[in-house]
Amino acid sequence: MRIGLIAVVLCLVASATVRSQSVDDPVLRGQLESLFPDAAAFSAKEGNPPHFKAFGPPGPDGEAELLGLAFWTTELEPLERAYDGPIKMLVGMDTSGVLTGVIVVEHREPYGYFSVDLPHWPEQFVGKSVRDRFRVGEDIDAISRATVTVASASRAVRNSARRIARAYLAPPER
Repeated sequence: MRIGLIAVVLCLVASATVRSQSVDDPVLRGQLESLFPDAAAFSAKEGNPPHFKAFGPPGPDGEAELLGLAFWTTELEPLERAYDGPIKMLVGMDTSGVLTGVIVVEHREPYGYFSVDLPHWPEQFVGKSVRDRFRVGEDIDAISRATVTVASASRAVRNSARRIARAYLAPPER
């Protein structure tokens, strides 16, 4: 009886969490639209690993083309931790494994205004492939006094994008 009650409570908490990520939330919808400006619709968060789908307008056959996927870096294992904890980022990726954008939503880093809060930091990920190295100081800009934060956030973007790509995208034909 007690185990059944615990299971029901866990299911309710899980469903409440998914509802809080509804694409009806205007803030989340705006973030998704900034990652996929040509999207006509977005799915609710689904799957394991969890993700949103971005769809183009319906074609002549009534079917909407899948434009890409969006996902939270903090919802994918292993959870990458920066200097003062995880950095919550929403990442967009097209169907060929190329990033459409990164939005830094939340962090508690002491050097935030030197690093991931700067507008150019997330912009440098646009157009990167999941096959890129994502190495700080090489293809990711290093920022003084925020090395741990920048390296961790870069790994979080790289690792989560690669995990989503492995789970949901077809490998390119050779």
